[in-house]
Amino acid sequence: MFIQIIKGFIVRLAKGTNMSNLLINYLNRSLTAYHAHDNAVKLLEKNGFVELKENQEYKVKIGGKYFVSKDGSALIAFKVGNEFSFNVVASHSDSPCFKLKYNPEMKVENYVKFNVERYGGGLLYSWLDRPVTVAGRVILSDGDCLESKVFTSEKTFVIPSVAIHLNRSANDGLKLNPQTDLSPVVDVFKSGGLTEELEKFANGKKIEDFDLFVVCNQPAFTAGFDDELLVSPRIDNLTSAISSLEALIASEPKAISLAYVADNEEVGSSTKQGAGSKFLIDTLTRISVSLGKKDQLDLALANSFMVSDDNAHAIHPNHPELSDPTNRVKLGEGIVIKHHANQNYTTDAFSSALIKKIFSKAEVKYQDFFMRSDMPCGGTLGAISSRQVSIRSVDIGIAQLAMHSAVETMALCDYEHAVKGLTAFYNCKISSDGSKKLSVEF
Repeated sequence: MFIQIIKGFIVRLAKGTNMSNLLINYLNRSLTAYHAHDNAVKLLEKNGFVELKENQEYKVKIGGKYFVSKDGSALIAFKVGNEFSFNVVASHSDSPCFKLKYNPEMKVENYVKFNVERYGGGLLYSWLDRPVTVAGRVILSDGDCLESKVFTSEKTFVIPSVAIHLNRSANDGLKLNPQTDLSPVVDVFKSGGLTEELEKFANGKKIEDFDLFVVCNQPAFTAGFDDELLVSPRIDNLTSAISSLEALIASEPKAISLAYVADNEEVGSSTKQGAGSKFLIDTLTRISVSLGKKDQLDLALANSFMVSDDNAHAIHPNHPELSDPTNRVKLGEGIVIKHHANQNYTTDAFSSALIKKIFSKAEVKYQDFFMRSDMPCGGTLGAISSRQVSIRSVDIGIAQLAMHSAVETMALCDYEHAVKGLTAFYNCKISSDGSKKLSVEF
């Protein structure tokens, strides 16, 4: 029996390596938006992208590939083709979790636990009895210089649930209080463990401040008889972020292909590094200036297109009644194109038709998503970005289950559809007659 288990593990490992090594590594290592940013930077630099600095003049040329960062948690990467227009894919780097407050240690009897507050709208019960850790960024100083460094605790903690014997009504409906029910237990008897770990991490420098989060550190794993499912924290929306970058690296664009990975989507995007900021339009403007085409930016935007790439709800096998009766999104059936009458998603008939044409040409599977008409529909970064950059846009994503859970589920093959579809999008040239016609050149 033991030998069979080991053989099964080796098969899973081999399949993961061949099929989705980049994705799984990115999910496992990108515990926070700061980690997601730094891991993306490493990938871009490995593939020859040159860093631009916001406080320096951009020097951009046709055929070049570049990236620029914002506050260590958002970035824009792009390749410059011969045509002056923009093919943009926008995603986000953050996921629901808990943020550590100052003076985080709380003592109850002989326990030490952390005081946290919610970040985003997570499924709270899903965090109980799972491995969690502390990660984020620490601000260090050495003299008058402040430096941001990404931190990951070497320790694992847990948020314990209350035993059924002490809460007999738990299975009748569980309501959790973020202040009292969701504090991770970090030790018994001993206090000061995080302080010691941070001081070791600082290596003699002064710790000035931090943005630290309690995050799920359960490793991604495959599931199903054929290992066709991927189960992992942060599938929403790191799968979109890394697929947009992988596609960008593989692309050979005619226009300017651009991947925008924003932060803070889960809390409204209204930050300097969020989709509601001027980061995108400022970058497009500076690219235009560097190419000597500042006065042509408005014309370029008329021939540009944005894909807002954030994940979508698949039909739930235990609750199919929660999905729209005639538009049934399924795992493994390709990229999801998201529609909403009140424009929570930016998709309209023109943008939907265009992206479907691109996907069909690339032989990429796709499907349509609508919410049930009697249920509220969440928004994403597409409509928010459109306030700053007025270009045609479509909302798409990878289908998944358990969105905003500590651990989510998707089909591995849908990631391959995403990379292939986004690569095809980056590679095409889109143009408009300024009125009622759009054309695409493959």
